Amino acid sequence: MHISVPPTGSMVDAYAPREIAQRVEVLGVTKARSDTVTVLVLAVLAGAFIALGGLFFIVVVTHALSGFGMTRLVGGIAFSLGLILVVIGGAELFTGNNLVAMAWVSRHITSRELWRHWGLVYLGNAVGALGTVGLVLLAHVHQLGEGAVGATALALGRHKADLGFLEAVALGVLCNALVCLAVWLAMGGRTVTDKVVAIVFPITAFVTMGLEHSIANMFFLPYAWVLGGLHDPQFVAGALRNLGAVTLGNLGGGTLLVAGVYWLAYLRPSRRTAGLEEPPPHAG
Repeated sequence: MHISVPPTGSMVDAYAPREIAQRVEVLGVTKARSDTVTVLVLAVLAGAFIALGGLFFIVVVTHALSGFGMTRLVGGIAFSLGLILVVIGGAELFTGNNLVAMAWVSRHITSRELWRHWGLVYLGNAVGALGTVGLVLLAHVHQLGEGAVGATALALGRHKADLGFLEAVALGVLCNALVCLAVWLAMGGRTVTDKVVAIVFPITAFVTMGLEHSIANMFFLPYAWVLGGLHDPQFVAGALRNLGAVTLGNLGGGTLLVAGVYWLAYLRPSRRTAGLEEPPPHAG
């Protein structure tokens, strides 16, 4: 059976929030039921895209003279490249795909389908990010600015590895609330320009505020580890703690604060049975 998303009254205005919720739910079903090879390939791309955004950030903030806040702001704009490539290029990013939970709560997909999808995407993102680390090292990007870029990357990695567990969880929750909101807003756009503008502000905000993104850290932490000489067990322990805590926080921020809240607002059964909502979108 297939029930399409109802047509909107205008092809110019952005989709309304209720329509975005329906579109996200339909897309969640499609994503969760995509074949393994497709999901992995697109997830590897997403990991590489986010890593490139991270590298762009590192280069931009190195030796910046505009002060702390403005430097972070410009760096955040640069980092937005990663999610722009993911959304416009059609890649699969674990953090943004936390929105697939909306289809699960509506019982259009099973728990097995949900966790299979998230697991494949997380794995593919890791491969893409680590592969980019290798290419960036071969390209000697860390030597730009007479080695200043490498020093910035190393300092950033050490800062992340020094974060406490609960601190990293909280930073991860806040981060992915903004990332999923960026994806949500992009889903409301009808043109590439709409989507790019929708992405830039939330992503710039999370980077400027120093929040933590698990997939970006799959680039930042290994890159700093290699640049630091591969011999610091405390750094390794801190990096692993960071990835675990931030991943947990990202899951909470994306699934509860965005997917969960919008599901309650627009897709819960009482909204539909009361006639306030169109029939639930379904793919299959």
